[in-house]
Amino acid sequence: MKKQIRNVILPIISAAALLLAACGAPEDSAADKQIKIAYPNWAEGIAMTQLVDHLLDDMGYDVELTMADPGLIYASLAEGSQDVLLDAWLPITHESYMTQYGNNLDDLGTTFEGARIGLVVPSYVDIQSIEELPAHVTEFEGQIIGIGQGAGIMKKTTLALTEYKLGDYELIPSSGPAMTTALDEAIEDNKAIVVTGWQPHWKFARYDLKFLEDPKGVYGQAEGIHKITRKGFAKDQPEAAALLSKMKLTGEELGSLMDALRNTKTDAEQSAAVDTWIETHQELINSWK
Repeated sequence: MKKQIRNVILPIISAAALLLAACGAPEDSAADKQIKIAYPNWAEGIAMTQLVDHLLDDMGYDVELTMADPGLIYASLAEGSQDVLLDAWLPITHESYMTQYGNNLDDLGTTFEGARIGLVVPSYVDIQSIEELPAHVTEFEGQIIGIGQGAGIMKKTTLALTEYKLGDYELIPSSGPAMTTALDEAIEDNKAIVVTGWQPHWKFARYDLKFLEDPKGVYGQAEGIHKITRKGFAKDQPEAAALLSKMKLTGEELGSLMDALRNTKTDAEQSAAVDTWIETHQELINSWK
């Protein structure tokens, strides 16, 4: 008898599915709950993206994550193939991207205030300013260790090479993880090293570091980390947009999240670390809802 009922029900379900396909899916369909988040391979971007992934998943969203260089992310947001970037440094670092694509993007506000970029050295290095680098080429082996070629800080550092007459230095492109590995190895050997650096980043909690003074203002002043979306995202996904708009993190909060993820090696470990962080910051999370 059960088999007969099943045979009757399946054609009815199939017909219903065809009818929905012809008439259009309901507003709360799975397709309408999909959000694509693009993020750069930077520690704070990874941390915030993993956190939002968990929060949106709990709200019933199907979240797709894509890692890419900032330039590609902004272009994808502008054309609508991606929905959200949580790690937009404004108004300085990503100024060129906003000039090019800003008319097709929306800004949901800042998550973190007081972000900055510049050249960073271990505190034991006996220089204080970028202006002193030309006299210490040998000590630094003529290298500034950078990150991805498309990053805003790399463009600013290329300008710094000219402004500070650092012609004897080579800016070495790599990645965020490769840069911190080079930093770790240099500190282990008590060697001089200069890297492209930014706050917030877990390296400032782990190592005793300092920003080199930037008297020419190449790297600009402190700025904010913004949430940038494709045009119309807030209208299409009002619940998700409301959460993102309210999302705010202090340096201590973001630093602890980044530190929690720093030593994770698998997706399972990363997921567990985010879950634990959420549990210990539940009051903060609730304030965003």
